[in-house]
Amino acid sequence: MKNLFINLSLSLVSIFWCVSAFAVDVTIADGIDNAAVKAKMERSMSAFLTEVNNAIANKRDLKFGDLGLSRDVQSSVAMLWENSPFECADDIITEHCIVTGSGYQVRNIPLLMRPTDSSFNEEEYQEAVFSFDHSGNIESFYLTLSQNLYMNVIKSNKEVADLRRRQLILDYVEHFRTSYNQKDMKFLEQVFSDDALIITGKVIKQSKDGIPLPDKITYRKQSKQQYLTNLRRTFAAAKYIKVTFDEIEVSRHPVNPDFYGVTLHQGYTSNYYHDDGYVFLLWDFRDEDHPQIHVRTWQPDAFNSDGKGVSRIPKDEIFSLSDFDI
Repeated sequence: MKNLFINLSLSLVSIFWCVSAFAVDVTIADGIDNAAVKAKMERSMSAFLTEVNNAIANKRDLKFGDLGLSRDVQSSVAMLWENSPFECADDIITEHCIVTGSGYQVRNIPLLMRPTDSSFNEEEYQEAVFSFDHSGNIESFYLTLSQNLYMNVIKSNKEVADLRRRQLILDYVEHFRTSYNQKDMKFLEQVFSDDALIITGKVIKQSKDGIPLPDKITYRKQSKQQYLTNLRRTFAAAKYIKVTFDEIEVSRHPVNPDFYGVTLHQGYTSNYYHDDGYVFLLWDFRDEDHPQIHVRTWQPDAFNSDGKGVSRIPKDEIFSLSDFDI
């Protein structure tokens, strides 16, 4: 009987260890005064990240049943998970809460991305953000810009209204970036205006008598529907897509303050293709609940400009607000 009790105790300890070994405890250090909402947010984030770690450890899909997530959030997370499962890199997280126009955010959530495609053998560190409504319900979970990039944009505001817009812009830029990682066609269809202009640059290699000549950059214009049709094909062919932004510049139109230009240095990687270049987005925030992109451009960041070697594209040749009539 004693041996049975000992074996049962050891089994319970083993079960407890298996359940708790992957647990994540999230604490909000400051930034929110409502103790009940704060506690709800901490529980939600801890449960979400613990489930993520258990799913990775047991090589299974996520179980959303006890997480209290809306269908939209479940769908968004499931798309990201399908493209690249991830786990939380830390078991104890203490972060600040940021008050936004629509609720709260907790940023800098450390993740290790583990793409399922065999061509990617190494895990990759990324950070994510939880967004909440005023009641503490999770509204979204996105991959984020780096903290330095985020704060540089926030600190560059000139007035309170512009600060709110810049927070909103960064939120949508992060959603925009994550939508490619998720292959989320629904969001991209909504965020581009019906008359959106898409411009894509392409480097053409040139030579004469075997001697390299300066590269030529040609530009192709597409409509929204043409771009999205091609993007669907790209998403279908790619097992894994990763989009990152490591530079960002936000400018407000001097005459039409509801329009913003966002210039991003983008890295794009899939299982069969990679490029680096500059993306420019012309955002229209006249309807803050449904902002839209009227222009998207892409330019290569480096090319052979003199026939002798690769150089970066001059800053004054990167598309900006001044290149488009509003």
